[in-house]
Amino acid sequence: MKKIIFGFLAIWWMLASCDRAAEKNQARDAGDTIKSRISHLTEKIREDASNAELYNTRAQYYIFDKQLDLALRDVNKAISIDSRKGEYYITLSDTYMVMGQPDNSRDALLRARELEPGNTKALLKLAKLYLIVKDYKDCYATVNELLTLDHNNAQAHYTRAIGLLEQGDTNRAVGDLLKAADKNQEFYEAYIELGELFSICKDRVAETYLRNALNLRPDSKEALYMLGMFYQETGQYEKAVSIYTNLARIDTSFRDAPYNIGYIYLVYLKDFKRSIRFFDEALNKDSMYYQAYYNRGYAYELSGDYAHAREDYKQALKILVNYDKAVEGLNRLDKLEIRK
Repeated sequence: MKKIIFGFLAIWWMLASCDRAAEKNQARDAGDTIKSRISHLTEKIREDASNAELYNTRAQYYIFDKQLDLALRDVNKAISIDSRKGEYYITLSDTYMVMGQPDNSRDALLRARELEPGNTKALLKLAKLYLIVKDYKDCYATVNELLTLDHNNAQAHYTRAIGLLEQGDTNRAVGDLLKAADKNQEFYEAYIELGELFSICKDRVAETYLRNALNLRPDSKEALYMLGMFYQETGQYEKAVSIYTNLARIDTSFRDAPYNIGYIYLVYLKDFKRSIRFFDEALNKDSMYYQAYYNRGYAYELSGDYAHAREDYKQALKILVNYDKAVEGLNRLDKLEIRK
C-alpha cells in the first residue's frame, strides 16, 4: 500500500471503533481532561510498572492528545509485557494510523486477528483501513469474515456500502445501507448516505432518511442543506426556503443558505428584487463569492437595472478571470446597448 495522508479519514476510522475505551473513560469522568487522565495513569504506572493494561490505556489517551511518539512508546511497552493480547495491537494500529503509516497499521491489525480470530473490533478496523486505501477486495473479504461472526454489525454493512459506492455499484450499496440503518436505527451516517442517493433520483423517500438524520442531529448543517436541496430540486420551494432560513440561523457565516434562497427567487419564482436581497446577504458573508455577483447581476439585468448588472458581472470577472457566465452577461448588455 502507498503511504497516504489520512486527515479526517483517519479520524473517522478511529472514532468508528466498536469500543472507544479512552472516550468512554473520558465521558465517565465528568469535567475531567485528557491530560489529567494521563497524569492519573502515570501515577498508577509508578505504583505498578508491570501492568500492561495501564500502558495501553495511557497510549490511547496520548493518541487523543496527539502525543504520538509517547503513545507508540507506551503501547510497545504494553506489548513487551504481554505480547498475546489483541487489544494492544489494535492500539498500536491506531497509533500508526494517526501517524499516517497504513502499512504498519494494517500489520498490527493482522497480528491482532491472528492472536484473536474472533475479535470483531480488529476486523472492523481492518475493513475500514482497506477501504481507506482503496483495497476493495480485501475490504469486502474482511467485512464478510466479520459478518459471519456478527451478522448484526451495522458498521460492517456501512463500510462495504461506501466501498460499493466508490466503485459505482449503487444498487448493492443501497442494500447494505438499508441493512446498516435497520440494524442501528441511530446510524446518522447511513441515513445521510441514503438521503443523498435517493435525492439524486428525486425519490421522495429521501426526505424520510434526511428527517431521520435530523432527528438524531437537529442542527446538522449537512442534513439541513441536503434536505433544502431536495426540496429545491423537487419544486417544493417554500419548504426549501424554510430549511435554508433555519440553516442560516444555525450558522450565520454559511454563505450558501442565502445564496440558494436568492437562486430560488431568481430562477423559479421570478421575484428579482427579493433575490437581490439574498444575494446581498451571501456577499456580506463572502465578498469573493463570484457566483453570487453573477446571479445578482443577472437579477439586476432581468429587472432592467443594466448599470448595476454590468458592475456585478465585472466584479465576478475580477474574482474569476474569464468566468463564462459573466462574459456572456456583459455581451448581452452590449447587444442591448447597440439596439438602443
